[in-house]
Amino acid sequence: MKKFFREFKEFAMRGNVMDMAVGVVIGGAFKGIVDSLVNDLLNPLLGLFGNQDLSGYALALGGATFRVGAFLTAVVNFILMAFVIFLLVKGINRLHALAVRRAAQAAPAAPTTKICPYCKSEIAIDATRCPHCTSQQP
Repeated sequence: MKKFFREFKEFAMRGNVMDMAVGVVIGGAFKGIVDSLVNDLLNPLLGLFGNQDLSGYALALGGATFRVGAFLTAVVNFILMAFVIFLLVKGINRLHALAVRRAAQAAPAAPTTKICPYCKSEIAIDATRCPHCTSQQP
């Protein structure tokens, strides 16, 4: 049982799990902001054209009432959240690519040639004989 709890603790304290937890909490808070944007600003603005809030639109067929406006509000919420997350991921990927590019520039390239100790000609690094003087390479 101790091993189980130790493994769970190692899993929970792993960096990517903690990052995911922070992302979920921030995502929940951000959802509140997007909901407020849609419900408090966009829906009343769109409601000006129909004389009521967008989320108030409903379609009654027989005994059933279809809340079309609430569905459209949820769709707008989703589109806004997806767009903002897309922009965030795109920005993070750009920063990551920039960091990788800088790291590649900072690291010196591995040599591909060497100098023959006998004739001082430049030869391939993996050559066993010099193509100029035919000497055996050490």
